[in-house]
Amino acid sequence: MHRPVPKLPSWLPVDGFILALVGTVGLAALLPARGPAATVAEGASTGAVALLFFLYGARLSTREALDGLRHWRLHLTVLACTFVLFPLLGLAARFLVPEVLSPTLYTGLLFLCLVPSTVQSSIAFTAIARGNVAAAICAGSFSSILGIVVTPLLAALVLHGNGGGFSAGSLLKIVCQLLLPFVAGQLLRRWIGGFLTRHRTVLGRVDRGSILLVVYAAFSAGVVQGIWHQVSALRLLCLLGVEAALLAVMLTVSSYGAGKLGFRRADRIAITFAGSKKSLAAGLPMASVLFGAQAGLVALPLMLFHQMQLMVCAVLAKRMAARTAPEPRREGVPAATPAGPGGAAEATAAVAAGQRPSGPRT
Repeated sequence: MHRPVPKLPSWLPVDGFILALVGTVGLAALLPARGPAATVAEGASTGAVALLFFLYGARLSTREALDGLRHWRLHLTVLACTFVLFPLLGLAARFLVPEVLSPTLYTGLLFLCLVPSTVQSSIAFTAIARGNVAAAICAGSFSSILGIVVTPLLAALVLHGNGGGFSAGSLLKIVCQLLLPFVAGQLLRRWIGGFLTRHRTVLGRVDRGSILLVVYAAFSAGVVQGIWHQVSALRLLCLLGVEAALLAVMLTVSSYGAGKLGFRRADRIAITFAGSKKSLAAGLPMASVLFGAQAGLVALPLMLFHQMQLMVCAVLAKRMAARTAPEPRREGVPAATPAGPGGAAEATAAVAAGQRPSGPRT
């Protein structure tokens, strides 16, 4: 007899995956992998990163991405927020070192500003707020594809001298662990796409299990090398304050800027949520490739920002849905997906399961 998997109560504003990450960090602190076990953990982490990006490539619909090109102004706006404005704000935070942020935490904050936008939560919150879900799907997909190349290139430009360790060796790792598996997934999609769709719940757990393995290996290496003595409770509180300000600025600028550019309401919602997010699923594997033993500490700002963006945007999306009725569809423009009865719950559940909420495809 199969027992149902226990779930967090809906009123608890904490992502269950974040709790799993915290537990993994605690396990690495108490029982870090050492000696031969560390070698095994590192090898398993390398394989997990390759598997993650293979699955990303296999699940991404090339047809959706190409069809979405007709809405190019929206996608360029989201990409500008993700890969231009975010990095500029990260560079501007340099004046907070060392009084507010330690050099390592600043490197993590700057790296956070370089990773691509998230896909699942952007879609879910856009659906809750009655925005253009089709546009959110394409925007998140474009950001994920470009991030495989753009994030390492930006890291080479702005993290030089900040522990980025970008070199010919790291470039080779990026190609072997990220780019090649992604391309292989795309090439095999026509044969395995149906299988992935039928088993997306199980594969979502594989995704998250792989990320937890990457986190354990990275944090174990950090514990063994003693890098956690560099962080104090006061520094973490300062980091949370800086990240809260960063999220507030990006939410405000993406929403206000989209309005000034003349986008309709449903598109503004998609831009607001896609343009203010950062992907934990893509960022953690990239950090493990770029930073090695320091990946755990560098990834900490991204982990905190991920939880913060989920909590803030969940409240914001529900307020948007309650405040404004859905817009009528205009001819030739993809319709916004209304939250509808149970729509918010469905979208939130999709985020928790690592799936896309149901909605029209472009």
